[in-house]
Amino acid sequence: MIILSGGTGTPKLIDGLRAHLSDDEITVIVNTGEDIWISETFVSPDIDTVLYLFSGDLDKTRWWGMIDETYTTYNQMKKMGKTELLMLGDRDRATNLIRTNLLKTKSLTEATVCVAEMLGVSANIIPMSDEIITSRIKTPDGELHFQEFWVGKKGAPEVLSFYYEGIENAKISKKALEALKKEDCVIIGPSNPMTSIGPILALPEMREILKNKKVIAVSPIIGTEPVSGPAGKLMASIGMDVTSKSVAEFYRDVVDVFVYDIRDTVIDPAEIENMGILPVAFDTLMTDFEKREKLAGKVLELFKLI
Repeated sequence: MIILSGGTGTPKLIDGLRAHLSDDEITVIVNTGEDIWISETFVSPDIDTVLYLFSGDLDKTRWWGMIDETYTTYNQMKKMGKTELLMLGDRDRATNLIRTNLLKTKSLTEATVCVAEMLGVSANIIPMSDEIITSRIKTPDGELHFQEFWVGKKGAPEVLSFYYEGIENAKISKKALEALKKEDCVIIGPSNPMTSIGPILALPEMREILKNKKVIAVSPIIGTEPVSGPAGKLMASIGMDVTSKSVAEFYRDVVDVFVYDIRDTVIDPAEIENMGILPVAFDTLMTDFEKREKLAGKVLELFKLI
């Protein structure tokens, strides 16, 4: 089973999938568009969230960072006049320091394999690409790295548009291609479709590959609001309505089944059917493990209909 992941929404679904599948049956192709250098250390937030989920280290109250974390280094640097953009914990910083050292001789994919082994992770965690791709946000005051926009500015600036810097020269990582050749079933998780899933789908050949797979997507939108994150602001910046219908349209050339929330009174299932996609309503608000497990089980059942 392959899952396309980024942000915090999809890791919740993956957590539920682990109740139905063994870790070594799960392959996660992860967004790298939010990767960033912090204090000469290469940080890959979406990859680390998934790694920590499988290693048992993820802070599930925030769905990022590690449990039992301390911030001694961050606070001491701040005291000395150096405030980092991301508040890296001491345990998390160790992962990033090891990755940075590995990248001196290895690709990001190879470094991720090494870190996964060190953390005891048996799931197949794969960066979407080994090239540098950066989600950049255009605002009235200039362009911002996604992390500068979302963390540094707390998502406050007006968004004029956004783009994926470096995408035209990037390739799907070799390991991800190998996984896609072996697996027929793909889940697009309920992450931000613009900057968590969008960069993965924007990779050359990715959409063509997915057209020949069985693909189920879970919407991150309920009504006219995202469950979390800046998806709504980014969607509106390029003229998209902030609705599950718009997400389905964004995925329509690759998706067979589209799961939306039972509380969503805005979506018209008939409009999804007219796109050639099967609409399915279910509880997608994964507020506890039982709900995560049930949603994951439902998604797996739906593959039988494709």
